[in-house]
Amino acid sequence: MSTGLYAGLMSGTSLDGVDGVLVDFSANAPRIVASTHQPFDDRLRADLLALSCPGDDELGRSARLGNELARRYAAVVGALLERAAARRQDVVAIGCHGQTVRHRPDQGYTLQIGNAALLAELTSLRVVADFRSRDVAAGGQGAPLVPAFHAAMFACRDEQRAVLNLGGIANLSLLARDGGVTGFDCGPGNCLMDIWAARHLGLPFDRDGAWAGGGQVIPELLKQLLGEPYFSAPAPKSTGRELFHDGWLNRQLPPGVVPRDVQATLTELTARSVAAALAGFEAQRLIVCGGGVHNTFLMRRLEALLAPAPVEPSDRHGIDPQDVEAAAFAWLAMQAVDGQPANLPAVTGAQGPRVLGAIYPA
Repeated sequence: MSTGLYAGLMSGTSLDGVDGVLVDFSANAPRIVASTHQPFDDRLRADLLALSCPGDDELGRSARLGNELARRYAAVVGALLERAAARRQDVVAIGCHGQTVRHRPDQGYTLQIGNAALLAELTSLRVVADFRSRDVAAGGQGAPLVPAFHAAMFACRDEQRAVLNLGGIANLSLLARDGGVTGFDCGPGNCLMDIWAARHLGLPFDRDGAWAGGGQVIPELLKQLLGEPYFSAPAPKSTGRELFHDGWLNRQLPPGVVPRDVQATLTELTARSVAAALAGFEAQRLIVCGGGVHNTFLMRRLEALLAPAPVEPSDRHGIDPQDVEAAAFAWLAMQAVDGQPANLPAVTGAQGPRVLGAIYPA
């Protein structure tokens, strides 16, 4: 087993920036030795968001943005090495998720940009990237890929647990007492709330959910939003901005709505869709990671809907909520280097276990 230091890089649907971790897998339990976050500026965020929809010169724009992302990823790796006082030669590989710009497993493809070849060149390190494509080629959704890591880190034989990642999209890992693991994207996490906050507050997100917390849920709008067929579709399933975008929201807004009440309704949409997805699992504990863990209003709504099961951030179980996904891709890189399957067919619907990721030598 190729244990040692692995870097994990994650830039997700929320488009807030790059999360990076340096993980030591040489002991019994993974240990995060350094972490960092590099935010995206408004221009890069807008350019990446524009690639989610058809437009002019898509191939050229995606290639140029992929190069820019590679340079930013390389800077994150450099910062991790400096923070950990680690030598470059001690890093076995970088696991780089890349930035998803299209996710259409129903059409047989998923696309993450980030130019892994350039990242390998800039860092002089082995890079593992394009983790999702092999699962899609095997008939799977290509997502979510983190449930196997969630199981390794958070499963407990004495307790039925669920792990919720609240990124732009929310995904659940269901960790049964008997060792069974399932998971799926359950709907929007922060993406719609962030779109609405940007439109009406001029801010990238609603800090602490304070704006939503002062609004009132619009029952008719909430019912309409929850009527989206995706919510009742059976797993395996995955989604993204291809479905939950500003156009989807705009089509369903009645005239004359109070913006703050819409934000309250979008927060309730995320909370209710998570609770509905958990209804048949009887989770005794919900462990939450991702940027949405900092939305205290959303966390309170989850606590109310899931009581008496505790709802708690992942740092109570040893990993900072902001680091979990990046650490998962460090783990996925280790699996690829060792030639070990890393997908869970019960989660993605793939025809069988597959080794995930393309390896770019140092």
